[in-house]
Amino acid sequence: MAQYSIIAVLAAVAAMTVFVAGDRLRPRSWRRTDDEYAGTLVLDLIKTFFTAVVAFVVVIGWQQYQNARAHTIAESQALVDAYWAANALPAPDARRIQDGIRAYTEQVMNAEWAAMDRDGSLSEAAQQTLDSLRATASAVPTADTVVADSRADAVDGLDRVAQARQDRAVDVREGLPGFLYIALIFGTVMLLLSPALSGVGVTARSIVMIGLLGVVVGSALLQIHNLDHPFSGGNLVSREAYELAVTRFQQIAPSPGARIG
Repeated sequence: MAQYSIIAVLAAVAAMTVFVAGDRLRPRSWRRTDDEYAGTLVLDLIKTFFTAVVAFVVVIGWQQYQNARAHTIAESQALVDAYWAANALPAPDARRIQDGIRAYTEQVMNAEWAAMDRDGSLSEAAQQTLDSLRATASAVPTADTVVADSRADAVDGLDRVAQARQDRAVDVREGLPGFLYIALIFGTVMLLLSPALSGVGVTARSIVMIGLLGVVVGSALLQIHNLDHPFSGGNLVSREAYELAVTRFQQIAPSPGARIG
């Protein structure tokens, strides 16, 4: 951080040096008698800087949000695949695995979603349910090739659930880099101070316009905050993928093989 501060100071010194030296070297006819042009230049620079930072942050935040949503979809699809594969196993094993898949999905939709919003972390209970479920599927005994293939498919589906869950855990903790927040705060402060620094007079019209500027800036910062936390705040990633998975569970009827005792 110290080296960035030194670079910023050196850049400021260089800009002032060029400005003073240029004033002495340029023709007298080019000189202006007021600093209005300098104020306009600085104001334009502040607006450009703020707009660029906001655009960059929004793109990164939206990408994080889309990644989080994609991971929930991948997890729900893997749950359905594992549920379907377990359907071909002998009845006791199929029932245990499918009951476990339904229980895990319900835990994710309810307790875990609340934990991600409230604490920014996943549920230990849901993790234990998934671990137990994977162990149960892997331990299904069989000498039948068809059943062995179904068991392998169920285990593969649960492995993909575990991977998507790990990705979701990263999404919960991931956020925008600190330096972007610093740049955003700096740009916001400079933008809000620019009317006063540029000498805008206090009138009813100017007060309304500055108020509107504050609304725009505040709304932009709020949306950035929501995008930065896809599982908390006012812009939550939807649980729709898991709700659709539960609906699909209900549609999958037990296969003849699953009724064998």
